[in-house]
Amino acid sequence: MRLARKAAIVTGGGSGFGEGIVARFAQEGAMVIVADIDGDAAERVAEKHDGMAIRMDVSKMADWEALADMVRATFDVPDILVNNAGITHLPQPMEDVTEDEFDKIMAVNAKSVFLSAKTIVPMMIEVGKGAILNVASTAGVSPRPNLNWYNASKGWMITATKAMAVELAPKGIRVNAINPVAGETPLLQKFMGQDTPEIRAKFLSTIPLGRFSTPEDMANAATFLCSDEASMITGIAMEVDGGRCI
Repeated sequence: MRLARKAAIVTGGGSGFGEGIVARFAQEGAMVIVADIDGDAAERVAEKHDGMAIRMDVSKMADWEALADMVRATFDVPDILVNNAGITHLPQPMEDVTEDEFDKIMAVNAKSVFLSAKTIVPMMIEVGKGAILNVASTAGVSPRPNLNWYNASKGWMITATKAMAVELAPKGIRVNAINPVAGETPLLQKFMGQDTPEIRAKFLSTIPLGRFSTPEDMANAATFLCSDEASMITGIAMEVDGGRCI
């Protein structure tokens, strides 16, 4: 029960890594708000783990404000915020990605962190404590070809994590990131372009431990970094990648 009596927000909690994090947080005693653009998925996960659900587009300030109002009405202040929601574009040359695709990737993967700082961080500052976890990617450390703007958005998130950590440390707030390698989530097919045994084998050949990451892998790392056991850790981007970035 490492997160007992803690209130946590997990964006993109309706599937994939986010759902895994919600499940583990609940197991460790946290009360979780599951935020997802797929409201039905958020409801399903929240019901399964005795949490709360909110349909939310993380690129919209109005939705962050609604989430903040929900937190105030329920918990007063969140102990944990996991910025997990993210998207990618199909593998293609950088010049072929449309402006609309680029804008959407940056809005969901980068602007969302900015909006969380405008709405959720002030509540943590007020009480002088909190743990924030940004789900970045190995793509921000060791970019894959033809995923250029996704790579860039995750590199931005890693730098934002370190900048937030430095600024918020004197206020009692820790900020860390995890860098997953490709995993068995709804985004996997988008990363690969198409899901075939040959393409899977090519991806796996770049991961020394020889397997994709799982929601449980991310949940284990997230639980540690958001728990009091990591009270002296801030500003790191932990690679949970089977050796991909070696």
